[in-house]
Amino acid sequence: MSGQDAEDFGAENLSDKSQMIPSLPPYDMDDQLLPREPRSAWCCLAWTLVVVTMNSFVFFMNLLLMFVIFTVVLLPTIVVVYFGFQCHSQVLHSAARYCKSILDDNSSSALIILGFVIMSPLIVVAMAIYCSLARRLRLLMCFQPYSRAVYKGVKWRWYEEGGLCSCAKGWNTQVKAWV
Repeated sequence: MSGQDAEDFGAENLSDKSQMIPSLPPYDMDDQLLPREPRSAWCCLAWTLVVVTMNSFVFFMNLLLMFVIFTVVLLPTIVVVYFGFQCHSQVLHSAARYCKSILDDNSSSALIILGFVIMSPLIVVAMAIYCSLARRLRLLMCFQPYSRAVYKGVKWRWYEEGGLCSCAKGWNTQVKAWV
């Protein structure tokens, strides 16, 4: 009898485990992942050009934003290294008044070393500022998938979010950038 109780106990456990396996999620007909109607060859080519153009524009805008942020944050390093190289006698040896009266070779070397030493933390700060801004503005959500060009009925990513690249939703105060 005890052996039969053990078998029944194992059968109950097995049925409990099978109930714990999740089933497939219900599919909404608007956002279905099932096959969609493909576009014709010329229409697909035209939409591919639109998607590639938009993604290239978003990429270059991100690149421009990154360039501006890095330039502003790294400006002290650029200035210090520039004056260090300009006034050193072995490099450029400028005839400027401040190079002759204030900066000698030792102080020019110190400026060059200081510039390269403070460059690393400033690069980290610039990257943290860019990542924080990109996350707040949801800049990476502006990139469109290639499936937009291939299939009919694929919605733009920003369409449901409330505006172009979801910027119209407002600022999220809970966003943090860890460095």
